[in-house]
Amino acid sequence: MKITAPISRIDEIEAMVAAGADELYCGVVPKEWIAQFNTGAVNRRYFGNLGGLEELQQAADIAHRSAARLFLVLNAQHYGVAYQLALVELASRFRDLGGDAVIVADAALIAELRERVPDMAIHVSSVAACRNSAGVGFYRDLGVRRVILPRDVTLDEIGAIAKAAGDVEVEAFVLNDGCVFEEGACHSIHLPAKQGGPICIDNRSFVYRDAKGGIISERTARKLRENDADYKRWLWYRFGCGFSTTSESYPFGPCGLCAISRLQDAGVTSVKIAGREGASGRKLKSVEMVRAVVDRVHGGSPQQEVAEFAVGIRKTEEHCRAGFMCYYPEVRWKAGRAEQRQRADAALQR
Repeated sequence: MKITAPISRIDEIEAMVAAGADELYCGVVPKEWIAQFNTGAVNRRYFGNLGGLEELQQAADIAHRSAARLFLVLNAQHYGVAYQLALVELASRFRDLGGDAVIVADAALIAELRERVPDMAIHVSSVAACRNSAGVGFYRDLGVRRVILPRDVTLDEIGAIAKAAGDVEVEAFVLNDGCVFEEGACHSIHLPAKQGGPICIDNRSFVYRDAKGGIISERTARKLRENDADYKRWLWYRFGCGFSTTSESYPFGPCGLCAISRLQDAGVTSVKIAGREGASGRKLKSVEMVRAVVDRVHGGSPQQEVAEFAVGIRKTEEHCRAGFMCYYPEVRWKAGRAEQRQRADAALQR
């Protein structure tokens, strides 16, 4: 099982590989693109891109010297025809620079790339929301090499998808970035922070009224406030616990470390660390955490031991017990029940 990690700066590459990353992915906004389209929307992350094609060349060279592969993100949900032609040219240049694969969500662009740049490997972005084996079959027919599954796919579903995938590789999320909704179906506006921020963060205030516009009862108002508080707590976990870290700088946030044993058993090729626009230190510590767990899985440690080690890295088990950080909560719940049985057995023995 490989570890796929994000970069947005040249000087991150060697450190990320040294920490344990096998594959790297990045975005780029060429100057020619901005001149032609007057926008930086080459991919879905406006921030967190390399500065241009010169840096992309350096990134490919450094990655390959470090024995890592480099992928280029072209993952907007869809592009107009003029954009597609420019992206085909960008993918062709990336191939010439030694790039290893492009990550794409738009099925029409995938078809264009397969026809015009047939020797460039294509990975289907999680933004494409490929959630089942029929979807994988569709993309296999288009000639893709790998499918990156969206967030919130269960482990049983991942196992069934990987089993039916044949020669198509499967990649799954393991750390950071928890989209509140299904990102592949997201058409909301990401406003500036002073205007409330992205609608999914929901930083707006509400005044509740009954169906006729009247004042609601205190009992109803209290329940609504409690519901709002629970929702805010969930959002806090989904957005990285306020993007906080431990004293050792290990990041909090959406996490599937406990499930790495199951992901390997399911046949997953690579686990993905999200967050291209994150701080370099956060990304580096993310790779260190994932590598520590993957090494134990590769070393043959039992699933339960791996899960307990994963929970212990950050020394804040209460976050894991809450369940709101979990990409794959079914693993942690099983670990929790095992602990409860152990405690019950110990109590009976006393």
